[in-house]
Amino acid sequence: MMEEPRLVVPDQPTGADRAAILAGLVAFNRGHVEPGFAGPLAVLLKDEDGSTVGGLWGATLFGWLQVELLFVPEDRRGGAVGSAILQRAQALAAGRGCIGASLDTYSFQARGFYEKLGYSLVGTVTDCPPGGARYFLQKRFDLMV
Repeated sequence: MMEEPRLVVPDQPTGADRAAILAGLVAFNRGHVEPGFAGPLAVLLKDEDGSTVGGLWGATLFGWLQVELLFVPEDRRGGAVGSAILQRAQALAAGRGCIGASLDTYSFQARGFYEKLGYSLVGTVTDCPPGGARYFLQKRFDLMV
């Protein structure tokens, strides 16, 4: 007779813990759908020294670009740098066969910026953070004319 799994809440979960959960999820997902071109995607903003000062970090999976991070230093905002970074990432994702991009942003961040670039709101979590909201947006590449 197998022993029941026990629930453990570690103070410091490890990378190995995450990898074990991820491996099980990946195996399950692959039984239902092909991942397409899966891998990280980054568009980096470098300063004169070659140091990364901003940019975009994401990944492509299941035919979509998931934007995880996008940051432009305050002194470089308003000059189309953010738009250029996002457009470059979208072009790279489309080159990998992606049909769209998705991301999330908070009410104190850049929802309007994304909407100006063709992203549409697909979901909202209210009071996240309390008094604010977390927005989920997407943009389809395959429906663009």
